[in-house]
Amino acid sequence: MEVGYQVIAGSGLVVGFDLISPTGYRLVSDFRRSDGIHMVDSTEDGDYRLCFDNSFSKLSEKMVFFEVNINSESSSVGGSNEWENMAITESMGEYNMEDIRAQMDSVYQHLERSRQILAVLRAREARDRYLLEDNLWRVSFWSCLSLLVMLFVAVTQIYTLQRLFDDTKRVCT
Repeated sequence: MEVGYQVIAGSGLVVGFDLISPTGYRLVSDFRRSDGIHMVDSTEDGDYRLCFDNSFSKLSEKMVFFEVNINSESSSVGGSNEWENMAITESMGEYNMEDIRAQMDSVYQHLERSRQILAVLRAREARDRYLLEDNLWRVSFWSCLSLLVMLFVAVTQIYTLQRLFDDTKRVCT
């Protein structure tokens, strides 16, 4: 069994993670990690528990992408019974049906793994987009604040220079 997780959004982008067996033993434990991939031999039958812990950051919520892949040696592509019942024609005589089935299973497993990798990449892209938008807001805010301070300083300097050269003493003749 392969378990992967990644914090996509939230303050700090870290969570705690525990994987607990059906009998209650803690198989994997991570503390304050932003992502992780763990391979576990699932020797026990039953329900495994995935626990994500955000107790150290109670005021901010997190968005977590996770996936669980169960890699079973005995699993095969659905519909394989159709291959067993298929009659072998003369044109197919030189091909071994077991070889064809093995190749199709291999292609299916590769496509499934590609789908899983693309899901992880989409989650990573979502996290990066969230960070980008958050950083854009901060940069825009501080840029506007800096602009306002510069304008205030410029107006103050102009006023001070005008007062410096202002002739308040009038000579009456």
